[in-house]
Amino acid sequence: MKIHIKHGHLIDPAGGADAQQDLYIADGKVAGVGQAPAGFTADRVIDASRLTVIPGLVDVSARLREPGYEYKATLESEMQAAIQGGVTSLVCPPDTDPVLDEPGLVEMLKHRAKGLNQAHVYPLGALTVGLKGESLTEMAELTEAGCIGFSQADHPILDTRVLMRAMQYANTFGYTVWLRPQDAYLGRGGIAHSGPVASRLGLSGVPVMAETIALHTIFELMRVTGVRVHLCRMSSAAGLELVRAAKKEGLPVTCDVGAHHIHLIDADIGFFDPNARVTPPFRAQRDRDAIRQGLSDGTIDVICSDHTPVDDDEKLLPFGEASPGATGLELLLSLTLKWAGEDARSPAGLAGAIGKITSDAARVGGLPAGRLTVGSAADVCIFDANARWTVAPGILASQGKHTPFLGYELPGRVSATIVGGHIAFERSVER
Repeated sequence: MKIHIKHGHLIDPAGGADAQQDLYIADGKVAGVGQAPAGFTADRVIDASRLTVIPGLVDVSARLREPGYEYKATLESEMQAAIQGGVTSLVCPPDTDPVLDEPGLVEMLKHRAKGLNQAHVYPLGALTVGLKGESLTEMAELTEAGCIGFSQADHPILDTRVLMRAMQYANTFGYTVWLRPQDAYLGRGGIAHSGPVASRLGLSGVPVMAETIALHTIFELMRVTGVRVHLCRMSSAAGLELVRAAKKEGLPVTCDVGAHHIHLIDADIGFFDPNARVTPPFRAQRDRDAIRQGLSDGTIDVICSDHTPVDDDEKLLPFGEASPGATGLELLLSLTLKWAGEDARSPAGLAGAIGKITSDAARVGGLPAGRLTVGSAADVCIFDANARWTVAPGILASQGKHTPFLGYELPGRVSATIVGGHIAFERSVER
């Protein structure tokens, strides 16, 4: 299908575009920007007047819950949530059931996702068999099956020697290791940020040093092995200072932050709201402010949704018993726009914020996505930057309806999502 998107405000951080320009799509690729290619005749014209046109969002952490946890969410529901949120490429962690530690499981997941003909799915393979932290997986075979990197998800490796061998092996073949920095013992059993709020509520805490001690270990091993590491879900000011120093030193490290951590702090737990039970926990206001500063100065490379759908039976419980997690695919764009509108420190403005969820995310994942230059994949998100919507369970496509932002009014509403040159989602827009 040939598509002409006209009169839209095109923002392409990778290509430097930030102006009203038409976009032309043919054969699943961007055929022209600004001017139509010779002989181009559109099969469909989309009037994007007063709308913003950006590359399809790239989410570097979205749990799809298949295989094994279909009672929490299905591939169909979460892929629909993705395109409804403008997400056209997503990276899924390996903590499914069974774990993504065998090529056949990865191929099955990719085949299922491809059959739905919606967003592109890029799995992370398990770093160790069964995520048990004992023996390494066949990384080469998993890469051939479609894995873009290797992760332990939220399962720490207790034996540092195993982690070092995994990093050595990954470096030999040029693989990226994705790690969430949290000491296995200091963070064990904690459900809230260690501080006055947790003490007042009687909740067990996760101290900041659980993150910083893990970072010191990771960076020392990086110096020895030379491996490229992506740090998942940074949460503290002290941790970000260590990342900033590591980048200045020249270590090949990148990092991301969950979109909800840009806005919320430990006090937002309120009266034990289980929707605010997430991993890592919301920290103090100074940590939230440091996250915003890290986004503005480039210390943090990517914003992700950290989409973790949880069913009612596991969420509607007392805070300490509720499963951590929140739906996020449909909120990623809006929460990013909310930050961009509130934080005047970022020199890159809206285009820089959009880059955190498109081109920068694609660069971190090594994905063929996140840009709208001629010849690139025609993955496009069209949204109304001036529209506002209220987060409510009934309008979320995800099977997981739990988020700490229920009842919030957020900016930005996706009007259409194009994946590989076909219109995967379209919403009627009131003008």
